[in-house]
Amino acid sequence: MRRVLSLLLLAAVVPLAHAERLKDLGAVAGVRTNQLSGYGLVVGLDGTGDQTSQTEFTIQSFKSMLSRYGITLPPGAKPQLKNVAAVMVQAELPPFAKPGQKIDVTVSSIGNAKSLRGGMLLMTPLKGVDGQVYAVAQGNLVVVGIGVSAQDGSSVTVNVPSSGRIPNGAIIERGVGSHFGMNNYLIFNLHSPDFTTAQRVASAINRKLGPDTARALDAVSIQIAAPRDSDQRVAYLSLLENMEIMPGEAPARVIVNARTGTVVIGSHVRVTPTAVSHGNIIVTISESPTVSQPPPFSGGETQTVQQSDIAVEAEDGRMFLFQPGTRLEEIVRAVNQVGAAAADLVAILEALKQAGALRAELIII
Repeated sequence: MRRVLSLLLLAAVVPLAHAERLKDLGAVAGVRTNQLSGYGLVVGLDGTGDQTSQTEFTIQSFKSMLSRYGITLPPGAKPQLKNVAAVMVQAELPPFAKPGQKIDVTVSSIGNAKSLRGGMLLMTPLKGVDGQVYAVAQGNLVVVGIGVSAQDGSSVTVNVPSSGRIPNGAIIERGVGSHFGMNNYLIFNLHSPDFTTAQRVASAINRKLGPDTARALDAVSIQIAAPRDSDQRVAYLSLLENMEIMPGEAPARVIVNARTGTVVIGSHVRVTPTAVSHGNIIVTISESPTVSQPPPFSGGETQTVQQSDIAVEAEDGRMFLFQPGTRLEEIVRAVNQVGAAAADLVAILEALKQAGALRAELIII
């Protein structure tokens, strides 16, 4: 048991026996965030900015910024901007955001700056996918990472010093239109598609608010009748999102992360009667130096020769039997009994799936 658990995380997704709030199961269609991005300059760095000999766009941006303030550099001038870095700025515009509100921004270097610690972002417009400016960012960066280098080329880096955040670093200039109160109904979308959950949501709403108030359109969307008045609709949604619903149980799945060896087995995973044999072959190669003496009077020279010894050892193969309808507990216990490592467990699960004995969806990521 300890051998396998030390190599992988084996988790059981057990269905919860309690209801969940409707707000935790999904969201109202149209109530969403919007991504914003912009290009800007960070100044005030302590010699850790872009190496302008390799990042010409930083010089171009610097010249363009100076020209907006009426400053023109001489033709052919190439300033060494060790305290300036070109960056991309990202932010999320929350739903119903209004002009004047502030949002956090993330600043990331796109050149070869070593660190953004101590820098300040100059005024940067943040645009949406439509090209319109929705916010303007500016302020001092908070950088968690740190990097230190010595003259001999050695360096130590903790976290990521080329990225940072500015809390409340952007002011919203424009809001996004919403169709929240323009229809006689609203659409509620589940985070995880499930026909059972969708039907249970519609039935619970109809029991609480009257027949034909809600109807499930598919495994994700539930159409719900709603008042058009904004004040009444807000109170109506407050009532709905705090309703408790018993969600449907997740389908039987086995999820394997081949890179880390993490395996997650759902509680509804079953196997048909199957025998599994597991054993390992150990190959050991060792080399030892030996002295080779030439025959007498041959004129040869004494030499050292490497002698290789190869030993092949086959561990005792152990077999275990899965009975009909075997549950998760029996699967975990049987796999641990054979001392399977993470890679061996993945191979066993794939073989069971190919043999048609694994009654679950096998997902390898």
